[in-house]
Amino acid sequence: MKRIALVLLCALAAVGGSFAAGQQQNGKAKVLTVAATFGDLGNPFFYTMGKGVEDAAKKIDANAKVTVVSSGYDLNTQVGQIDTFIAAGVDMIILNAADTAGIAPAVKKAKAAGIIVVAADVNADGGVDAMVTSNNYQAGQQGGEYIAKRLNGKGSVVIANGPPVSAVIDRVKGAKDVFAKYPEIKILSENQNAGGNREGGLRVMTDLLTAFPKIDAVFAINDPTGIGCELAMKQAKREKEMFVVGVDGAPDAQVALGEADGSFAASASQDPYTMAMKAVQVAWDVKNGKKPADPMILIPTSLITRDNLASYKGWTKP
Repeated sequence: MKRIALVLLCALAAVGGSFAAGQQQNGKAKVLTVAATFGDLGNPFFYTMGKGVEDAAKKIDANAKVTVVSSGYDLNTQVGQIDTFIAAGVDMIILNAADTAGIAPAVKKAKAAGIIVVAADVNADGGVDAMVTSNNYQAGQQGGEYIAKRLNGKGSVVIANGPPVSAVIDRVKGAKDVFAKYPEIKILSENQNAGGNREGGLRVMTDLLTAFPKIDAVFAINDPTGIGCELAMKQAKREKEMFVVGVDGAPDAQVALGEADGSFAASASQDPYTMAMKAVQVAWDVKNGKKPADPMILIPTSLITRDNLASYKGWTKP
């Protein structure tokens, strides 16, 4: 998978449920155009979301044109992408904001152009029509509770943080709110941005291992970050001293959890494919005058550990 724009032309698919095929313009069928911008298509999570957008569009319009691009978590890049979407006159934008607050002007511009904008995975300021995301606060709580219980309420923890988006902020808050209930759990570091990827996790954790001689647990804001942290621990030969908890329930996390002596211990699972499908469904409903009763649509998470790994079905397959 490469971090490049993927232009996906949708093929014939059955139309069902609440979907309706095609649109009408001057008596003729108008091809549906859907654009999506995600943080990093090199991350299996976002690649899977891209496939969800594509497949959902197929159910709406057999000839729909879908464009999926990667922002690289760079706000300026994403603003330029949205400008391109606006110039192309797309019907809807599925937005995984690189910066929740910073993207607001671009969202307002798209809305002023009559484009439906639905935030996916993370929130976006500027007046999006709806937001579809996992319950990220719950995910943080689940990870924090696992850490607290495994440490018996006492120990030193580091948080491998990430980009300044709502999903990351909510996860960290959920974990910290749990840790706050345990006076003997000390957070050594919480502000190091690992960029939401494996390379960043490796970099940040290498620095943290140098700074702190004793660490008992790591809360990573997603699985790529957590796997990078575990790699740093192995390189420093300190993997037996601590354990890592992530968020995503990604395929790589399943592999890591399958290693009996591994340090990657748990992950709060999401379902990126279902999330993206739902985002497109909601955008289509809004376009047809059917606004959701609650514009904030939360999808529950569940904690995956070695104990329940065998029963975990993983992400919904494209």
